[in-house]
Amino acid sequence: MFRILAKLNKLLLPNYTRKRLDLAKATKWQKAVIAWKYYVTTRALD
Repeated sequence: MFRILAKLNKLLLPNYTRKRLDLAKATKWQKAVIAWKYYVTTRALD
């Protein structure tokens, strides 16, 4: 299930690494997206 979510995240959610987002200047929404992507990715690797 998490592998499917990880692929959907990659397609639908923005990639802040390419945009060179500074985490100190990130909004709460951007931090929430980053945390969600991290959570799903770590679960997909298990």
